[in-house]
Amino acid sequence: MREYLLTLCVTVAVTYLLTGPVRKFAIAAGAMPEIRARDVHREPTPRLGGIAMFGGLCAGLLVADHLKNLNGVFELSNEPRALLSGAALIWLIGVLDDKFELDALIKLGAQMISAGVMVMQGLTILWIPVPGIGTVPLTQWQGNLLTVALVVITINAVNFVDGLDGLAAGMVCIAAAALFLYAYRIWFGYGIESAAPATLFAAILMGMCLGFLPHNMHPARIFMGDSGSMLIGLVLAASAISLTGQVDPDALALFAGGERNATHAMLPAYIPLILPLTVIAIPMADLVLAIVRRTWKGQSPFAADRGHLHHRLLELGHSHSRAVLIMYFWSGLIAFGTVAYSVHSATMWIVLAIAVLSAVGLILLLLPRFTPRTPRWAEGLVPPRYRHAARAAEAAAEAAARDTSGTEPEPARPIAAGVSGANGATAVGPRSRFPDRRKAESTR
Repeated sequence: MREYLLTLCVTVAVTYLLTGPVRKFAIAAGAMPEIRARDVHREPTPRLGGIAMFGGLCAGLLVADHLKNLNGVFELSNEPRALLSGAALIWLIGVLDDKFELDALIKLGAQMISAGVMVMQGLTILWIPVPGIGTVPLTQWQGNLLTVALVVITINAVNFVDGLDGLAAGMVCIAAAALFLYAYRIWFGYGIESAAPATLFAAILMGMCLGFLPHNMHPARIFMGDSGSMLIGLVLAASAISLTGQVDPDALALFAGGERNATHAMLPAYIPLILPLTVIAIPMADLVLAIVRRTWKGQSPFAADRGHLHHRLLELGHSHSRAVLIMYFWSGLIAFGTVAYSVHSATMWIVLAIAVLSAVGLILLLLPRFTPRTPRWAEGLVPPRYRHAARAAEAAAEAAARDTSGTEPEPARPIAAGVSGANGATAVGPRSRFPDRRKAESTR
């Protein structure tokens, strides 16, 4: 675990330190597109953040190659080289797209070629464990086609969800953390060496996202662009493919007395293996809804719009930061809930906890529908937007007076000296309607 933590920290540091110079390079190179109709930011922001993330990927793989326990991943498997080859190709296409806005079909072809490069070097799905049947081996063509499809779908799912500051990087980081926990358990808990590459890929992916997030949180100083979103989507897909198609179920059968019985006994543990896309269920749902929505309107599935899930959260009344946190919440609930159920499926506490957290998530989704009313005695303890409606009406009246007269209204004066609110501040009310009385009081 210490070597994984070291690899993670190096990846975080390299990505974080490279992002600042990359931002200056993006500004100098003119990789700052104009504001589009579907964008939520209000001023041009540089892209090309994927350059720093690719640097973090290379640094993480380089450090892992020189560590004693992780060096075996590179000696016994060709998957790290396959990942680096596919990642370099998709990253290069993303950099060109961030600068020159490539056609969607060109990017789709590049995604398929990148997946094919990884398949040619051995990173492919070899078999699928099916409940009730056991291990179903795949032919070469079946495994290759399934691998390419999974890579392309995952890349576009991550690309589609990249619409708010810090959203894509945070959600992929959550998915990578869930994959890391499960892969680490398979490797060290059951002693299955074939799970080592997936564990390493997930750790490096977490470092890439964590190092980039401080620069990308709202308000973002730089965007990852397609060079970053397609890159982390490919790394996430590679981790899932390595964990799904390379782990031999026969090794697990040793603990259950037969392959078919092992499949039944280990069914909860197979959930992240059979359905690796559960860790990115929210981006995948957004992708499916976008394709259906655009096709129903007679548009291309690649046509951009403002109908994504994060756009709908903003339309409901959520702030930018709250919408991102809500998406984080649901991604974490689905990903970690699946992993927790695979570990302790015999207890009902996990199911009850997931149900309770789902109810909390629904309340958070509907939060803008409620108009909280704070008692007058507690107004000083809450932000101004939650205070009594009279304050809002007074502010609206002052704004209307300012607009009609063109001058700034006089500030409100205290109603009575010594009257304080709950936080010790003096109470403030409207000006007196009797100027003569105020003048007389001031001469006393």
